[in-house]
Amino acid sequence: MTSFRRAHSAEQRAVRKQTILDTAAAMLAEMPVAQISLNELSRRVGLAKSNVLRYFESREAVLLELLTAESRDWLDQLDGTLAAAVDGSAAAGDRGDQLAAALADSLTAHPVLCDLISAQAAVLEHNISPQVAATFKRSAIDSVSELAQLTHKYLPELGEHDAGRFGGVTIMVTGALWTYSQPAAAMLTAYETDPSLAALRLDFTATLRETLEMLLAGLLTRSSR
Repeated sequence: MTSFRRAHSAEQRAVRKQTILDTAAAMLAEMPVAQISLNELSRRVGLAKSNVLRYFESREAVLLELLTAESRDWLDQLDGTLAAAVDGSAAAGDRGDQLAAALADSLTAHPVLCDLISAQAAVLEHNISPQVAATFKRSAIDSVSELAQLTHKYLPELGEHDAGRFGGVTIMVTGALWTYSQPAAAMLTAYETDPSLAALRLDFTATLRETLEMLLAGLLTRSSR
């Protein structure tokens, strides 16, 4: 636990705020969103809970800002990832499959982002002020728009409208599949005891890839009419 003196300058406050975000990110590498508490976050940062609340109004506000940062990090890498994965000379259907596979792999490589997305609507968008909600939603819209632009760049046959819809659905599907692909300890024990129960257990990467492939195939078919 780090011990801090009171931050006085804007630079010191910015450093303190980033330390809180970095600590939350480190905790998410150890445990799911549901287990992150403001008390434990405060202890690890080395601040009283009341002092953490000087920088963020709630645990959810911390995690929403971290979600924004994680999304930015993912998107900063995504263009290069897609450039390496998508063959521009291939048919649209093949490029769609390549795009879906690259997106699934890239999201799998960002488990903290996936965990935060999975908790966004049901948990993180609660216990926050309208101001924090609006700030987050603006950044979320920007992220989906950037994903849509990248999709359209490598699969222009979709058109901008359908690329935008695909971007939004990709985020929602990612959150849903991540939740279902992270079974609790009791469920894992049940699977081991009776393997037949695992018939519906999901592999996140494979299921996300297949889902995005089907979505893109359907959008491409409709756009060709």
